Amino acid sequence: MEIVKYEGYNKDELLELYRSVGWTNYVNNPAMLEKAFKNSLATFAAYEAGILVGIIRAVGDGASIVFIQDIIVLPEYQSRGIGTMLLKHITEMYSDVYQIELMTDDTEKTIAFYESCGFKRAAKLGCCAFMRI
Repeated sequence: MEIVKYEGYNKDELLELYRSVGWTNYVNNPAMLEKAFKNSLATFAAYEAGILVGIIRAVGDGASIVFIQDIIVLPEYQSRGIGTMLLKHITEMYSDVYQIELMTDDTEKTIAFYESCGFKRAAKLGCCAFMRI
């Protein structure tokens, strides 16, 4: 397993990764995905035998806030520590940033994963989140 800075933009491999986890908003709007990647603060990829198996994408200012926008691992590669490696890479890179945030599905699996990586639910910190879509 190799974690590398993701440079450039390989539309086919990225769309296949997003498609594999059902993130149709990006799959149905590849131009938005490309623009999002190009405007990201940092993006890292996990490759195995030359195949993109995971990605993490962060946005923010890199000083007071980093927001983990996307973290995806191909379903057949999940539960192998790849997501943890990707998340650790970003959190170590921005260890001096005041807050690192993310928003995720409200499932036992995702909650357990992020709590195992040291994240806390916003409500446990006396905060709440708002969205507008």
